[in-house]
Amino acid sequence: MKEFININRIKLLDVIKNKYSLDIEGGLQTEIPALDFYFSHKETEFNTTAYEPSLCIILQGSKAIDFGKNPLGYNIEKYLLSAANLFAKVKILDATKEEPYVSLRIKFRLEDIYEVIKNLDNKKFQLSKKTEKGLFFDNLNERLYDPVVRLVKLLEQPKEEIEFLSPMIIKEILFILIKDESGYFLNKFAMEGTISNKIVKVVSQIKDNFNKKLNVKELARLIDMSESSLYENFKTITSMSPIQFQKKIRLEEAKLMLLNQNIEASEVAFAVGYESPSQFSREYSRMYGMSPKAHAEFLKKNR
Repeated sequence: MKEFININRIKLLDVIKNKYSLDIEGGLQTEIPALDFYFSHKETEFNTTAYEPSLCIILQGSKAIDFGKNPLGYNIEKYLLSAANLFAKVKILDATKEEPYVSLRIKFRLEDIYEVIKNLDNKKFQLSKKTEKGLFFDNLNERLYDPVVRLVKLLEQPKEEIEFLSPMIIKEILFILIKDESGYFLNKFAMEGTISNKIVKVVSQIKDNFNKKLNVKELARLIDMSESSLYENFKTITSMSPIQFQKKIRLEEAKLMLLNQNIEASEVAFAVGYESPSQFSREYSRMYGMSPKAHAEFLKKNR
């Protein structure tokens, strides 16, 4: 199995090298909307990273993820699944200029998972009421790696072939994940009425209304859950409270605005929902390690 993964991992690195080069630093969106890559030529300290519902695979290097009590590590032999929009602290390891860290991400929607699940026998998923974290790790296998390789190799083909075949391959990948050990995890988040699915809806509500005042009572009413139960399950899945999560969303949006728009930090503060620019500056510096202005200059210089 390790030999199979290593052979195909090298094939994927060759595709990336030939089409884009491994000298890139940071994220790279491909011609396939659901597929992107990430590169780093140096090891990092723990930094806050936003996750979307997605499958993540490391092609070179390794990383540690702090999502809860103890950091978890994963490398080229494992994959990571995120079932919701989440934040985690990530530290890149084993990355050098000669052998950079390289990973791929395949994004999906929970609706896509449900479309696959509804055509399968759901009796095998004996869902417990226990809520679990929104990140799932497991060992890569030959059956999963094969369509991932085919998806990446589509980048070598004409646009019409990419547009026609990529959705089908992604659906195949989801089918394999659902039939594998991760099926239980994905089913809990995708199936209407489960606690995990209800919390995902709250996550989406907060994300879509990040600059508005958070009303936990209204969110609890929306999913027919008590405030205490919402708080407890939200923290289990996302590793933070609803208020902490909203703050992360606001600061992430602020970072993007500072990077992509010619706008003062005080204007950004009000745009993302802060009533005080000084409070915004303090919390931004705490999250990113430098002031909004300095961070914006750093990001523009290094993108």
